[in-house]
Amino acid sequence: MSQRLVPDELWALVEPLIPPAKERPQGGGRSRTNPRAVFTAIVFVLTSGCAWRHLPPSFGVTVPTAHRTFTEWTEAGLWRQLHHAVLDELGSQGMIDWSRAVLDGASVRVKKGAGLTGPSPVDRGKPGSKIHTLADRSGLPLTVGISAANTHDSHALKPLLNAIPAIRSRRGPRRRKPAKLHADKAYDIPALRDWLRQHRIIPRIARKGIESNDRLGRHRWVIERTIAWLTGYRRLTIRYERKPTHYLAFLTLAAAITCHKKLPK
Repeated sequence: MSQRLVPDELWALVEPLIPPAKERPQGGGRSRTNPRAVFTAIVFVLTSGCAWRHLPPSFGVTVPTAHRTFTEWTEAGLWRQLHHAVLDELGSQGMIDWSRAVLDGASVRVKKGAGLTGPSPVDRGKPGSKIHTLADRSGLPLTVGISAANTHDSHALKPLLNAIPAIRSRRGPRRRKPAKLHADKAYDIPALRDWLRQHRIIPRIARKGIESNDRLGRHRWVIERTIAWLTGYRRLTIRYERKPTHYLAFLTLAAAITCHKKLPK
């Protein structure tokens, strides 16, 4: 199972990014459990959706160690660095299509979350959060984010585009912006169109009262599939994390693994 969850090719990208273990307050440091075993346990929690307390002992990692290390790595920014590293691999092989990007959001129910939650307009006002994703033309998630469920989708456009890292190209300098941006009618705001043009990105946003859903669906299915890939990781279907940073950590890890699966074996 461990090899299936974390193949050697993925671990080769993860290992150089692992931050050093934190020292104890009294000094002297502490011995660390095998980092690969801890990382595999975290991927298992993401994939299976199990509670931390139900982590199988076969991984060779105690529950407190796994959760504490997950918190430390989240604070160190490991998941975003890993996502960037995978995108660099894809970009250097010419596998990122910058001709078009697509973005959208999806609401998820919240069980225990505190920050970045709100009444969900699609779930009878129950507490919820929202996943935001921006993908390239083929559906590779370039960047992700979260917000309260009652946050309008349009508020995520600028943060998502600004969060795209500088990604390697097979030829030429690194890239960090698409040529066009496709989005549904929720993003049909003149100020956003102007902002995109100022950044030399052609807006392809459905216009309210003009373009039909059929026309929109020609490109919308790509981002819907990307969101389906992400929510296929069962830890993301319902938010159990009280801290939004922890839920975002799982989401970013899911995006990194999703991208890694597209690399040629």
